[in-house]
Amino acid sequence: MLRVAMTSVSPPHPTVVLGVCGSIAAYKAASVARLLVKAGVRVLPVMTHAATKMLGAATLAGLTGNHVYGEMFEASLGGELHVELAEKATLIAVVPATAEFLSALASGRANDLLRATVLCRRGPVMLAPAMHPNMWSHPATQRNIATLRADGLEFVGPVVGEVASGEVGEGRMAEPEAIAEAILGRLRHDPSQGTHDLAGRHVVVTAGPTIEDIDPARYLSNRSSGKMGYAIATAALARGARVTLITGPVALPAPAGAKVVPIRTARDMESALDAALGTGLTEADALIMAAAVADYRPLSVHPTKLKRHGPTTLELIPNPDLLAGLGKRRTGPKPVLVGFALETTSDDELVAAARVKLDKKQVDLIVANRASDAFDTDHNRIVLVERARAIELPYASKGVLADRLIDHLLPLLP
Repeated sequence: MLRVAMTSVSPPHPTVVLGVCGSIAAYKAASVARLLVKAGVRVLPVMTHAATKMLGAATLAGLTGNHVYGEMFEASLGGELHVELAEKATLIAVVPATAEFLSALASGRANDLLRATVLCRRGPVMLAPAMHPNMWSHPATQRNIATLRADGLEFVGPVVGEVASGEVGEGRMAEPEAIAEAILGRLRHDPSQGTHDLAGRHVVVTAGPTIEDIDPARYLSNRSSGKMGYAIATAALARGARVTLITGPVALPAPAGAKVVPIRTARDMESALDAALGTGLTEADALIMAAAVADYRPLSVHPTKLKRHGPTTLELIPNPDLLAGLGKRRTGPKPVLVGFALETTSDDELVAAARVKLDKKQVDLIVANRASDAFDTDHNRIVLVERARAIELPYASKGVLADRLIDHLLPLLP
């Protein structure tokens, strides 16, 4: 399968303050710096004292062509360095971010230059954590992460893999290519950079599971968390779109600015789609069907709770294929139709299954992914499948993937 090439940013050149903490993974920050510079970004490195034990400052200076900052008060520079760096930064990225650094940020400590710079920043801050899996999963770390997310900081990784000790688990820093692409994607669509490429567009997104009742106490559903659909809605909003989010029951906050339409069943979603798209399907520019719509529903819903009587049979009937129905009804260029294909097959079979769905449903793009990558995580690995090509996007946060999906969608819009 094809891997997407790194995409550069447009001038004027943005500035990334690249913070480096004291982790064994610090050596990978050099690769991130190189990729950013190659894409046309000005990189200002800031290293903690512990980071200099892992990676030479001369390496980052040589790769970026800029002074490497480390001391809060450098006599030769004067002024309030942390304030100046925060003002210069289009984005701050901390690669790697250690457990101690996350703890310091969550509690507002500013006892070194990097921490003080992040606390001064009022724009995007992206963190690429790296630590032992036991540290990542510790309740204290998870509390700090929740606090930082609530404060608006963004995360790239960590991923599941082998860490320095040789053990395997979630805590390994994301690869430099994925981190650089996340940074570049954020820079390309930072409103402060004037990028509102979906302004004037109406994007309809479906998210989450549907629920098909069996009786008042039981129902059929699936494991969809809604995170991918909500990430897509959030990314579309950030790029200026008017967004209608049709969502099954999920435990996620509604994206600010979206028109949220809660639904329960597949037939509820069908009605909501008809209302959002209009009679001639011309009321939206794009429909992204990220929801996991139940294929079947019980033939009848029992009015009272079914009692246990040993083996039983539940008779099911098919739900309407919502996306295929829209593909068949569409007669003009609107809306662009994007479907999802969740499979449990190998990578090659994944693309083949997506192409079958692409033709069967008469849609423009299928986002293919595997259940083992998608469920119970904030990250995913997807393949964008068209009739002529298949583009693999590396394992990354669902927010990053949502932004890349929209990049791919833009040329398809009428």
